[in-house]
Parts: sequence; C-alpha cells; structure tokens
Amino acid sequence: MLTKWGPAAVLTAAAVMFPAQPDFDIPPSGGPSVPDQPDITIPRPPNGVAGRVAESQPDGPTSDLELKVGRDGKLTVTDKVKIPGGKQLVRVIPLRVPATGDQDRVFGIPEIKAEGPATVTQDPDKVTITYPAGESTVRYTVDGAVADLDGQQQLRWQLASGWSEPVARVTASVIAPVRELSLVNCFAGPIGSEQQCTLAEVDHTGIVRIEHDDLKQGERVDLSVGLPAGSVPANARFEAISGAAGAFALTTAVGIGFGLLALLLILGALLVWRLRKRDAAALSGGSGPVDVLQREGGHVSFVSPDGVLPGQVGTVVDETVDVVDISATVVDLAVRNYLWIAEVPTGSGTVDWQLSRRNPADENLHEFERAIFATLLPEGTDNVLLSEIRSRGSLDLRKVSDAMYTDVVRKGWFARRPDSGKSLLTWIGVGVFGAGLAATVALAFSIGHALLGVALAIAGIALVLGAGWLPSRTPRGRLLVSNVRGLLDYLHNVKVEDIPAADRELVFSRSLPFAVVLGDTERWLGTFASLDPSADGSAGLYWFGGLDQERDLRRFAAHFPAFLTALDGLLAESGHLRSLQPVPA
Repeated sequence: MLTKWGPAAVLTAAAVMFPAQPDFDIPPSGGPSVPDQPDITIPRPPNGVAGRVAESQPDGPTSDLELKVGRDGKLTVTDKVKIPGGKQLVRVIPLRVPATGDQDRVFGIPEIKAEGPATVTQDPDKVTITYPAGESTVRYTVDGAVADLDGQQQLRWQLASGWSEPVARVTASVIAPVRELSLVNCFAGPIGSEQQCTLAEVDHTGIVRIEHDDLKQGERVDLSVGLPAGSVPANARFEAISGAAGAFALTTAVGIGFGLLALLLILGALLVWRLRKRDAAALSGGSGPVDVLQREGGHVSFVSPDGVLPGQVGTVVDETVDVVDISATVVDLAVRNYLWIAEVPTGSGTVDWQLSRRNPADENLHEFERAIFATLLPEGTDNVLLSEIRSRGSLDLRKVSDAMYTDVVRKGWFARRPDSGKSLLTWIGVGVFGAGLAATVALAFSIGHALLGVALAIAGIALVLGAGWLPSRTPRGRLLVSNVRGLLDYLHNVKVEDIPAADRELVFSRSLPFAVVLGDTERWLGTFASLDPSADGSAGLYWFGGLDQERDLRRFAAHFPAFLTALDGLLAESGHLRSLQPVPA
C-alpha cells in the first residue's frame, strides 16, 4: 500500500509542483461560489492520487479521469487512457442504468470529443469508444448526473464500465463549485456488487480522490458523491423501464397488489374450509331424532322429512344419482299405486319380474319419476318383464339423472346442480380471469405495473377453483342431510307394536323405499317379517303380486331382495350410474 503524506507535506509539494491557479480558487465553507471554469486543471501529486508516494506505472491499460461539476449542474469529464502496444480496447458507456424496480436513470452526453487514436460512436442508450494502442484523451459533458436526494444532492457517474479487457488501474478526481463534498459510495466489480474501490477519499482541499486496481473485463467503477443541497441545479432524469422487463417489474404498487391477493386467498381458503367442514358435520352429526310417524285420529302414517322422496334422499346425501336411487323410486312408484310388481316363474325354473302400469304418470309425479316411468314402460306398454327390457339393449338413463339433478335444485336443497362445478361464482371467476389478462396487456403497453393484471388473473383462477370446492348444498339441504340420520334411527329402532295393526302394512310399505336407498333393506324386512298383510282386509301386499296366500312377510322378505338385485343389474347396464355406498350407521 502507498504511504499517505501529512497535510503539511501535501501543501508544500502542491506549492512547489503545482503553482496556484489564478482562475480557480475553491471557496471556504459557506463562502461564495466561484465562476464555472471548464478549463481548470486539478492539482494532484504524481500518479494522480492525493497523498500518495509516486510509484511506477502499472503494467497494463490505465484510465485517469478528471471530473468537474459545473455551476449549471453539468458534469465535464476528461479521461486520459493509455493502452500498451499491441492491444486495442473498447469501452461502452451506458446512458441508461437501473435506478428502482420500475425506473431507469437516464444520462445524456451532448458533447464528446476524442484526441489521439481513439474513436467514438454514439447511440441513444450508449457511447462506444475504441482505444487503439497509445495515449488518447476523451472529453465529454454529462447531463443528468446530479439529483436531489434526502436533503442533499448526489452526483452519480460510472467512472469505468463495459471495458472489453481488464484495466490495470482506474484513477479519478472530482471537484465542484462548493468545497463540502462527501463521499457517498464507490463500488467496483460486477454490476450489482457492493465491492469497495481500492481507494476512495475526500482530501483536505475538498477534492474527491478515487483509485481502483485490476478492474476485470466488463466490470464497473460506480461513484456517488454528496453535495450540499442547492449547490447546483439538479438535472437527473428518470424514466419508466421500457419493454417487458419494465412492464413486469416488481414495483411498490405490485407488491401491495400481491399482498392483498395473498390476504384474499388466505381468507377465501379459510371460508371454503369452514363451509366444507360445516357441510360434512351435517351428515356425520345429525340433527337428533326425527319424528316421521304422524298420529291423527288413532291412525299412524309415515311422513318423510321435508317431503323428500326416496330417490331424492340418495342424491341429497352424496350429490350423485345412483342405481339405488332409481331402484328405490321404482319401489316407491309401486307403493304409491303407479306400478305393480309381480314375481313370474319361467319354464326353465327361474324367476322373472313383471312391471305393470296401474295408473298413468300424472301431474302428481316429479319430472324424474315420469322419466323413469317412460323408460321402463313407454307409451302404449302396460306390462313388461325385466328380461324384455334387457333385450331392448341398455337403457338410456341420462334424462332421468338430468331431471333428478334439476329437481333437487328446484326443491331448494342445492344452490346449483351437484353434477356441475359451475356456479355464479365460477362465471365471476372466469370474468375476473379475463379482466386480469386484459389488464395485463393494457398495463404492459401503457403505464407498466403489468403484474397487477397477473394478480387479478390469479384471483380469477382462485375463484374458479374455490367455486368448485364450495359445497353446493343450501342450509335447507344441510338440514335435510342431518335429518337422514334421524331417519336411519327410525328404521333401526321402530317398534311394530307401537303401530296400530291396521296401519302397519302401509307404514311398512311407505318406509321400505327409504330403507332401500339408505342400505337398510334387510333390517327393515326383518323387523316386519311377522306382519300379516291381510290385517287391513286385503290379501297380500297391495303393490306386490304372487304372495296372496301368505299370512306374514317372511316369504316376501326372501324374494324381494332378488327383485332388487335383478332391477339393479338392469339399471347398471346403462353405464350412466353407480351404486350408492350405505350411509354410516
């Protein structure tokens, strides 16, 4: 390292080696500013660094700069470059450098002149200087180097940048119309690094002295010097970053936008989680006992919760139309005297099953029930065997399931069709996503902050996904689902003797389709196995043929599951439905 001279030695050496300059005196602190002198020579000891002992020139290219801030705020630069023989170097001076996330600082070089072998080419965003071997001097004026910042002014300029090969030494000195200069920062090395220069100081005369050794190819020396506020007119220019990089820069506004997006996503996720948890609790918890036996005038009848039909129960529980929902509806249509079911022996010793029309599908039936009726017994057909239906080919049950989904929405148990993830919120999300894309394009080609449009598009995607996860059941639907457990409790715990004998067959029959759809058929048949179907004055079950002479339901309990198996198999061949898993007990 070089040894620093003391103040007295510096003054003595300066007086001897550099006579006083009558046309440039640095005013004392607080004194008047001196006139701008563009042709002054900065006093310096050997090698251009204040307070250093003279030493031999480095072996390699060197750059020695003199910088002066004029009273008009412009910076004049004289750069003396020495290139050893056999070499040719190129330096690129950038005129646009990053300042903030969304702005560039823009400099101008309105005047530039090269002396010696150097040549200069100038573009809007850069100046390129070619240095052949030898000594060259380049003089130029910089506009935009002084900015008002934090109660003072700041001079910023890259002393070295864009060299095509390493530079052995870069030295510089800076003067201004005022003496109170302060060194802010001097960074050297790769762009963006905070490596300090080899030497950076303000000497006792108020001159900034800079030196950096061994500057690598493409590295820079970036200098910031502080001046008192109001020293010179500020002329720094800042422009929004152009192109995709600028449009999609991470700005303060973008940060706020994404922060709000993150908050909304968290709140939305918590809302979806809470609603799904509440929806699941409706089925797992139940609402307690449900009184489905209505007593009036000494008679007892079965009344389902909220007037729900057997086929609707399954769809409300698992949000899907299943084979068992259709089978339970067929049994319910028989119980309600629209169909008649009969066991028909065949010549081969097997059993077939016949469905017969008892009453036309009138306005009292729901649309899905009429669709089932028309599928099994088309217009003009009053009797049909299950084997005959199978021989027609697979059934098309899409109209049935479509009508079922529509019906549960019409009844108010669902806010939207459970077979579709699309809701009003879905379409709002699609609209927000589209608006986000449009905003991204518009902002990218106008004021920037295009990432705000991206945030809006992400919000739209989140709405679409969240709409698919939101439960589609309404509060009324959740109440019905919670009542299903009470209905199961009734099927499990009903006591036959509590029902008047004359009403037992009707209660048994009206409850049976619900036992079928809820997977409790076997238990229900066992509970009423000893029921005498003739107790109401008619022989056998009124809706099921072939068991007219039976005095109990034991034979029916053995044959009825066979009918359900045959019907389920026929319906399953359509390929449109699946089987419902029984509701947990």
